[in-house]
Amino acid sequence: MVTTVAPRLVVAAPGSSHGKTTVATGLMGALRAEGLEVASFKVGPDYIDPGYHALATGRPGRNLDPHLCHEDQIRPLFLHGLTAPRPADVAVVEGVMGLFDGQIGGDGYASTAHVAGLLEAPVVLVLDISSVSRTAAALVHGLTTFDPAVRLSGVVLNKAGSVRHSDEVVRALEATGVEVLGVLPRNAGIEAPSRHLGLVPAAERGDAAAAIARLADQVAEHLDLTRILALAHAAPPLAGEAWAPGQVVHAPSERRPVVAVAAGRAFTFRYAETDELLRAAGCEPVPFDPLTDDALPDGTAGVYLGGGFPEVHAPELSANTALRASLRRAVEAGVPTVAECAGLLYLCRTVDGSPMVGAIDAEAAMTPKLTLRYQTLVATADSLLAARGARVTGHEFHRTHVDPPAGDDEAWLVDGHRVGFSADPAGRGAASLHASYLHLHWAGHPQLAQRFADAVHAWAADPADVSDAAGAPATTASDTSVEGVTQPVPGPRDDEAGGPERGPRPSGARADDVDLLHHGDVEVGEGLVDLAVNVQHREPPAWLADVVRDTVPTLGAYPSSAAATAAIAHAHAVPADHVLPTSGAAEAFTLLARALQPRHPLVVHPQFTEPEAALLAAGHQPERLLLEAGDGFVLDPDRVPAHADLVVVGNPTNPTSVLHPAEVLERLRAPGRVLVVDEAFLDAVPGPDQSLVSATMSGVLVLRSLTKTWGLAGLRAGYVVGDPALVAALRAQQPPWSVSTPALAATVACLSDDALTAARAQAEVIAERRALLVDGLAALGLPVAGTPAAPFVLVDTAGVRGGRPPGWVREALRERGFAVRRGDTFPGLGPDWVRIAVRDPATTARFLEALAPLLGGT
Repeated sequence: MVTTVAPRLVVAAPGSSHGKTTVATGLMGALRAEGLEVASFKVGPDYIDPGYHALATGRPGRNLDPHLCHEDQIRPLFLHGLTAPRPADVAVVEGVMGLFDGQIGGDGYASTAHVAGLLEAPVVLVLDISSVSRTAAALVHGLTTFDPAVRLSGVVLNKAGSVRHSDEVVRALEATGVEVLGVLPRNAGIEAPSRHLGLVPAAERGDAAAAIARLADQVAEHLDLTRILALAHAAPPLAGEAWAPGQVVHAPSERRPVVAVAAGRAFTFRYAETDELLRAAGCEPVPFDPLTDDALPDGTAGVYLGGGFPEVHAPELSANTALRASLRRAVEAGVPTVAECAGLLYLCRTVDGSPMVGAIDAEAAMTPKLTLRYQTLVATADSLLAARGARVTGHEFHRTHVDPPAGDDEAWLVDGHRVGFSADPAGRGAASLHASYLHLHWAGHPQLAQRFADAVHAWAADPADVSDAAGAPATTASDTSVEGVTQPVPGPRDDEAGGPERGPRPSGARADDVDLLHHGDVEVGEGLVDLAVNVQHREPPAWLADVVRDTVPTLGAYPSSAAATAAIAHAHAVPADHVLPTSGAAEAFTLLARALQPRHPLVVHPQFTEPEAALLAAGHQPERLLLEAGDGFVLDPDRVPAHADLVVVGNPTNPTSVLHPAEVLERLRAPGRVLVVDEAFLDAVPGPDQSLVSATMSGVLVLRSLTKTWGLAGLRAGYVVGDPALVAALRAQQPPWSVSTPALAATVACLSDDALTAARAQAEVIAERRALLVDGLAALGLPVAGTPAAPFVLVDTAGVRGGRPPGWVREALRERGFAVRRGDTFPGLGPDWVRIAVRDPATTARFLEALAPLLGGT
């Protein structure tokens, strides 16, 4: 492992407006004035502060954000910034908000403290003392002791009213043991001007360089630079490799196509790594100023319109009609174009009434509301930036509104809402325009940069006629397809067991992987005895059928879930906000995949494949924990990695039929982790209740199904019980009226006291019938796997098929009139595994009679 000596420190504060940017930027300038090469960083997504950092240091300002770029990338990105464009002597990292303030609901994730910990960096606290004296010591003491892992190494006092005032604070701080590194007076005259989104960007201030020079002088005068440097040099060497753009993207051709990058006073927001990735992908980023340039750069084969303030400069942007026309022709001809936030506004018809490019059929206007939030985005279709099902992270930061908020094809799905615009304006067969409010850090998702670069190279190889839009002669395209822009989703195929697959594989599934969308009903055919599907009855009992029929006169009204919610809550003795009726458990898996934002989801296999399919379809990449047949498919909680922040497990598990004791599952609960337990078959298990439903369900979701016990597979009735915050997140993703009136009525009926009593009696019957099946199989030399507890058993037939091909026993049973569930569509199992449903004694006897000759019995 490579280790790097990296003198560094983090500048933090108890909250916003304490002067972090003032001190951090002034410190960068002061150290540079001392002849040092200073690398600068900003925690969080903010673009404005890094602009001041860049002026102070003479090198790119960079961001460190564990939401936009995974926390595993923070150290590599830091090491990259330490050496690019040249080696630095010291690094200064400016924090965000308060020291421990991070992603809402994330327990400090993406906070300054979080990043400081990832970098093993000492923290210097900036404290505004304009309104306090001795209380400052209490604040510092609290911040020092809140998390002992954070190295609070010194404090800078800001906005001191007088020497007498600051001396009082310094005396009080002696008791904390935190060193005072300097005092900045209140009248230093070094505040930067602000407006609706914070500081005015440095690129828009003619006096910015002079202001930073004054700030550097003030910091050098009032802070102990020698001591601050000593703290930075006390940071331990950092282990790890530097991030390198050439290792995550590649040039798809030998060309160097030009990407026109919006710059100037109106477009100041862009991460430094964006240009670096484009260059590594064989493109040449060339800046242009929409305020002053009259055409796109010569040879433009792609356009990147980042963030900024077009609303502030709307009249000037509007007045540059030549550039607006040039850009519109390029977009309409299919030049690959990415637009983020300001770029989106610029492409609209108007901004606050001022005409803009008009490439997007929408109007933009200022609003009094500030939108500032992290988001998780899902691509619902192939686009210029992402393949269908891709899931990425981004952030929003604006006070404007676009009407409509989305085009016919949206750029992203965010919290279930369609946002942004994805379009193929030239009709070339693939989307060439991608515009939305969302800011993305391509270093965190380099596949976006690669996909865009592929389209740019394809355009350079086969451009359309754009006249002079790109400032260079153009040729006529001979082929309307743009190579490299789309990634087709595999289409349906004939299933080996008969019948078509249900649709394309979920995005993210490996080509050689199991068919996650294969279910037991595909095995069933005319004339076959069904031992493949785990529904206990061919139809619901008469009393339940009457309940369903009685809803027919009310079907003209929209469903109300109130009664079903109350019934679920009563049956499980939990508050109503802990429950959510769903259209079967399968809908619940889709809702949680869309609602939750895990970074390391994990599915315990072999189990029902719908959870993993739903996660993949929502753009997640779940890990798998494969339980072993030799261990009886028993779950050892110690095998679940600590980094797993979403764990999905069945109980009893389909297809293994193994019941995991509640105390074992309880060991899977951990801070920052969501535990999802699929209890679809638990109501068929007699004996002590092993459910995880309880009065304290923090971080836990339990999924239940009513279809298996009561013959309601065609009606789709199920529900979720769990952490109310998580349930609310699922509810926000659920379409209106997704659970039908008949299903809601059936839910109420199946959770009545009489029905629950009947279910418990049926569970006893199932156990007796399962024992007959288990004993009969054992007598034929086919012991079942593990200790079965559900209405089905799992059997490995490999040892009895002799020299015949894998899966022969299952196929031979089909020829003899019996359908069993194939095992090779469950991760961790092969073609010789079969799942067999528990049925009545007569059916079981007939099945065993058909099986015996296949195994050499009589």
